[in-house]
Amino acid sequence: MLNQKLNAKVMTATAVLTLTAGAAAAQEACTNYTVEDGDTMATIAIAAYGTSNYQPIFNANRNLITNPNDLEPGLVLALPCEDGSLPNGQSAQEIIAAEEKRAANVKRSNIYAPPIKLVAGNGWEPFTTESLNGGGIMTRLATTSLQRAGNQRDYSVSFVDDWSSHLDTLLPLGAFDISIAWTLPDCTNRTYEWSEATKSRCTEFVATVPVYDVVGGFFTLPESEYTNATTFADFEGATLCRMSGWSMVVLEEVGLNNKNLNLVHPNSARECLDAVLTGSADVAAFEVELFAATMNDMGLTSQEIVENPYVSTLSSMSFLAHRSNPFAREYVAMMNKGLNEMRESGEWYAIISDTLREQNEKLNAASN
Repeated sequence: MLNQKLNAKVMTATAVLTLTAGAAAAQEACTNYTVEDGDTMATIAIAAYGTSNYQPIFNANRNLITNPNDLEPGLVLALPCEDGSLPNGQSAQEIIAAEEKRAANVKRSNIYAPPIKLVAGNGWEPFTTESLNGGGIMTRLATTSLQRAGNQRDYSVSFVDDWSSHLDTLLPLGAFDISIAWTLPDCTNRTYEWSEATKSRCTEFVATVPVYDVVGGFFTLPESEYTNATTFADFEGATLCRMSGWSMVVLEEVGLNNKNLNLVHPNSARECLDAVLTGSADVAAFEVELFAATMNDMGLTSQEIVENPYVSTLSSMSFLAHRSNPFAREYVAMMNKGLNEMRESGEWYAIISDTLREQNEKLNAASN
């Protein structure tokens, strides 16, 4: 997140230990930074913003970074400004305002079409939550896509917090048209044993283009044997916590499943971190953004829970429609057009950075 004064209690101990004084002086928000040998995404984020949450830097440089755990020395990264804008660029608010003004001037059709029914869920800050403007990053991207690239479709957004019901019940029964937002497996990859969830997503749903790439981390006690695991195979045999209703797809793709893990599935990220603290889980695995927010909310520090600095997952999120919906492909095509235009105009990144700014302000206010 983008405020240099973000409470340092969400920094990870491993990242702090690898940060050098020289690197700290060289890395500042709202500048371009050339990666040096020994830099990690976390150490760069700590130096620039005071937090090891590096997702905003990843967002701003997605076209350059393929593996967040392997930065090439000499790579030039744009470090976003505190308001989410890029160095020497327009602010997120200016870009969003300009695009909204342009869309408002487009002549609307008089032909009635029913609103597209979107469903999201709470508890996934800053991606989908009723507590943030527009429902969070994913919800804002979804609704905005329906008003761009010639789209003029009205919509409704509902929040159903039972995430598993979205794909199991609500979309198949036609209660909603689109669910926000899910990991879609690589349906051409049969090198591992597919779970029923993977089979379902590859055969029963239609997906938009990738909307957002999420970095997932592995979080442990500082003294845990899993803190310095260097491969995914090192986690085999561990008791791993992942929230109920959350996809295991990204873990299955790296070889982790219910056959080589002991899995616990509470309802929230807070409960997963509690499980690590009390010893009922060895590892918690979920997004680095949600980790930073939950650590802040729980008042935890890097002396209590740390992020493994060597392994992470990368998953692309999409909006899904059920194949039984007669308008599924039409709705997905509309959203794809809007999303592609938003990327070209810069509005895609502007919405992401604006929401992260808002979330950061909330975290700061809560910690003061």
